[in-house]
Amino acid sequence: MNATASASFDEMVEPDGSVRAAYAGYNAWYEEQDKDWLRRQNEEAELFFRRTGITFNVYGDNAGEERLIPFDMIPRIVTAAEWRKLSRGIEQRVRALNAFLHDLYHRQEIVRSGRLPERLLRDNAAFLPEMVGFTPPGGVYTHIVGIDLVRTGPDDFMVLEDNARTPSGVSYMLENRETMMAMFPELFTRVNVRPVQDYPRRLAKSLAACAPPACNGRPVVAVLTPGIYNSAYFEHAFLADQMGAELVEGSDLRVVDGRIAMRTTRGYEPIDVIYRRVDDEYLDPLSFNPASALGVSGIMDVYRAGGVTIANAPGTGIADDKAIYSFMPEIVEFYTGEKPILQNVPTWRCSEAESLKYVLDNLKDVVVKEVHGSGGYGMLIGPTSSRAEIAAFEKKLRAHPENYIAQPTLSLSTVPIFTKAGLAPRHVDLRPFVLVSPDGIDITPGGLTRVALKKGSLVVNSSQGGGTKDSWVLED
Repeated sequence: MNATASASFDEMVEPDGSVRAAYAGYNAWYEEQDKDWLRRQNEEAELFFRRTGITFNVYGDNAGEERLIPFDMIPRIVTAAEWRKLSRGIEQRVRALNAFLHDLYHRQEIVRSGRLPERLLRDNAAFLPEMVGFTPPGGVYTHIVGIDLVRTGPDDFMVLEDNARTPSGVSYMLENRETMMAMFPELFTRVNVRPVQDYPRRLAKSLAACAPPACNGRPVVAVLTPGIYNSAYFEHAFLADQMGAELVEGSDLRVVDGRIAMRTTRGYEPIDVIYRRVDDEYLDPLSFNPASALGVSGIMDVYRAGGVTIANAPGTGIADDKAIYSFMPEIVEFYTGEKPILQNVPTWRCSEAESLKYVLDNLKDVVVKEVHGSGGYGMLIGPTSSRAEIAAFEKKLRAHPENYIAQPTLSLSTVPIFTKAGLAPRHVDLRPFVLVSPDGIDITPGGLTRVALKKGSLVVNSSQGGGTKDSWVLED
């Protein structure tokens, strides 16, 4: 996915150089500001992030290294009308995902109908037999969902991928807004922006509404973290603190009288809802990886007996599978009876001979992704790869075509970032966050905008040099 800024839809500036309606209010304010003062504010923002400790741990070649996620102070702005359309599409997709997961772990009507190949479930590590025949409390599988969106034109938003397992990044969305309001309080009196600061309260309320049958009284909510060495530990601690929930590790928990209980100064006390940030494989050493020290022995038995709610439900990772993603238009239509409001990025399934041939013939022009990959790893961006890199990837693709999907090069939209030389366009995506409970679907206005800070680059992941922005949804 590589494009030049000139070929892309610019979200702030029209082709004739005039400012688009979404940015009119912000641009009027920006033009009035002293640019030296703005540069100082930009430096102050970085110091704020360092003081707050907003970092992530790096995996791979630089494992263990802590990095600051770069923050850009020019907001990404969406109009109220654009957001209404996006919200309808996001809600439709999330409803379909939840219905799909229920069906997969029960009658598998979509497989029986011939709309989804059974091979996508067979031998798929993300499909958990332990969930077959079980319905989570309230019928909710995907309590927190992140839908990654890209924009290619004025009315063209597409879903790049679904994050139904443990979507991350919401703490950066909240800290970006807090930073902007601290640096530019008068700006928010000039431009009416929908608030996001109440997300932790809404998250706590949504999770509490999913309490299990065994809950007696006010639900007790806890965040289960793998610990301080996890790349997203800052977020786990941040959300627990903001929700007024307990932050626990597996070693703090045990099964007591058929409930999951946490160690306190008053002994072990039961927990009703666990917002887990531990992968399925490590959740219960009795059911999954016996070597895991991150989870709780017996938690799956308690879960299936109605003694605790696990958010998100184990087994939701099957909906993150990029081969499954390629069937999402059919999945949405199958469960909602409606055409998808938000389109997928066109996708070739390399497991299919004809698609594989096309991808192999066009590797220099396409993006190839691992079916189970995430974070920008395990992928080939054809237009920016060397001949040697393409040749090496071709061998992997020929050996295991079923492990890959491919997508065309997209001309992603750009928004301005602040540089010493002034504003400059960079490519972005958007991850709105969605809360699901028996009470309904709650979509936070905006989400996390990730930005590729290098000119021409489309790699927005923080682990690969991307940054973040505050995302504004304008009030009507």
